[in-house]
Amino acid sequence: MTSSELWSRAEADRYDAEETEMTSAAVLGPTVEFLAGLAGRGRALEFAIGTGRVGVPLRERGVPVVGIEFSEHMAAVLRRKVDAATLPVVIGDMATTTVPGEFSLVYLVYNTISNLLTQDEQVECFRNAARHLAPGGRFVIELGVPPLRLLPPGQTAVPFDVSAGHIGFDTFDLVGQILVSHHLTRDGEDGRYRRDASRHRYAWPAELDLMARIAGLEPERRVADWDGSPFTRDSAKHISVWRRPA
Repeated sequence: MTSSELWSRAEADRYDAEETEMTSAAVLGPTVEFLAGLAGRGRALEFAIGTGRVGVPLRERGVPVVGIEFSEHMAAVLRRKVDAATLPVVIGDMATTTVPGEFSLVYLVYNTISNLLTQDEQVECFRNAARHLAPGGRFVIELGVPPLRLLPPGQTAVPFDVSAGHIGFDTFDLVGQILVSHHLTRDGEDGRYRRDASRHRYAWPAELDLMARIAGLEPERRVADWDGSPFTRDSAKHISVWRRPA
């Protein structure tokens, strides 16, 4: 069993509408080009493919894509966009579920490895990626850098969005490496807000490198974004690439 929290039908149905920035050409263009370059002529496997935000355009780019998804509701939204013959999806968790064949690329985007709430499960996710990779294949993760430098002494909350339609802030359990992402979203024309929260296990880049080593993968590249900009001490997130030795 995985500790990931399941997306409900209501959450899945409104996911794309609430992630318009992440589905924009400005975000998806560099993402798809980066991943397509790593996949080459091989197949790609997306862990936690969700509604197909990345997997569908990557498939349209010419890369054969297979997905693993824990929530049947998220997979049902994806299925409205593309049929099973074009983009197969297996229902299961990304730490243990396997699909047939080898892949030149396994990828996990938009902080999704943090849905696994224990270190052991995150290590198993790396091992699962490694067992799917062909020799020389790559595993890619997109993950935010924990913003703990923004925490004043004695405070456990950091806001990440304050806008007309949404207020978002994270609260941190610094011992358990768990953050809870809180969202207050304006819902409807009457001014009421809908409250949602989700739990995540944050991890540092160096911790992920150790997980990769445990899985038999070697670090290849780390950048700050899909456009290849350099990763620095001030980067808010990273795109990390590990390689299975040939």
